[in-house]
Amino acid sequence: MTHRRWSRRSLVGGALGGALLAAAGGPGARAAARTAGPAPLPPLDTSALRAAVFDLSHPPATSAQLLVDHQGERWYGTAGAAGLRSGRAVRPDDRFRAGSVTKTFVATVVLQLWAARRVDLDAPIGRYLPGLLPPASARITVAHLLNHTSGLPDHRGLPDLSTPEAVLRHRFDRWTPREWVRTVTYDPPKFRPGTVQEYRGVNYVLLALLVEELTGRRYGEAIASRVLRPLGLRRTLLPGGDPRLHGPHVRGYLRMTDGSLRDVTVHDQSGAWGEGELVSTAEDLFRFQQALFSGVLLPPHAMEKLFTTPPDDVRMPDGGPARYSMGLQKVTVNGVTFWGKTGETYGYRTRVFSTRDRRLRFVLSYTPTPLAAEEQMAARIAPLLVPPPPRRDGSGR
Repeated sequence: MTHRRWSRRSLVGGALGGALLAAAGGPGARAAARTAGPAPLPPLDTSALRAAVFDLSHPPATSAQLLVDHQGERWYGTAGAAGLRSGRAVRPDDRFRAGSVTKTFVATVVLQLWAARRVDLDAPIGRYLPGLLPPASARITVAHLLNHTSGLPDHRGLPDLSTPEAVLRHRFDRWTPREWVRTVTYDPPKFRPGTVQEYRGVNYVLLALLVEELTGRRYGEAIASRVLRPLGLRRTLLPGGDPRLHGPHVRGYLRMTDGSLRDVTVHDQSGAWGEGELVSTAEDLFRFQQALFSGVLLPPHAMEKLFTTPPDDVRMPDGGPARYSMGLQKVTVNGVTFWGKTGETYGYRTRVFSTRDRRLRFVLSYTPTPLAAEEQMAARIAPLLVPPPPRRDGSGR
């Protein structure tokens, strides 16, 4: 794990709302956003979707799968192989690394604890985790961590993972959560908490530690007891110290600088503890999404936190509008607002998004091989799910 990786994660995590999809913003953006409205959505062009998924050259990838629910009609498409040696086709119950989708699970448990009055979102994190951060950062609130407005400083002392060969050399490095947090304690906050939104994985490392402090159990077990087992998500887990994927799964690969492919499926996830280590399946993420958006996991006042971004005067570092709520990300495709989460780890990418009313939702998982792959897969698929409206002159797109 490196500062570069986390910065790249931040960039790609925002790409679905930036270069790929126009980030929802402007006046009123902080309120619960409009979705597709009452009008019927255009029918799915399944042939075009199939072609988009089958293209494993842009970006180079070894597999892809897309699960869509379009106004109650389900469509599933897959391409490539779960593993280059086996050649087996990918299935919707195959496990894969879901990366930062982990954060939505952590946020759900924190909001459950808030709804039960076991934590105050406006309280400083130092009240619950004393001595972990220096005094200036200890004043950051739980809410600031949830919506990425903490201002925590950059990491120090992490290895440089700017090449795929370096990733392989360091893939069994071990970190404890407190060691990871310590790397952001050497400098003052980058900005006053609550004034800027900057996507940072370490925010959720602290939130996972908070879950452990409040529940008296490991955060993965808290998620399992509060989310996974009640929903029957038997193929989803937080692996802890286990670097392997067990049972049927999709393998991830990286392209080396000499052009060869190396299998990176087995990878220590301790540097992603609390914020990016989730292992899941397309089917399980689909069920979780349905339950979360339908209010099964949270009461209405907590649900509202999922669909509210910071005030309009809180901007991203690039000047764009804030697009993260307490656990989700907001993006707009051709006028339709989606909420969900992106996830990335070496060899894997996942996108889990839905309109708030659940009339259109999807899970996309694929295995790009470049260290910094472009967001071409989702960029092809998004406008097929929500085509642009016809031009006024009747000439279509």
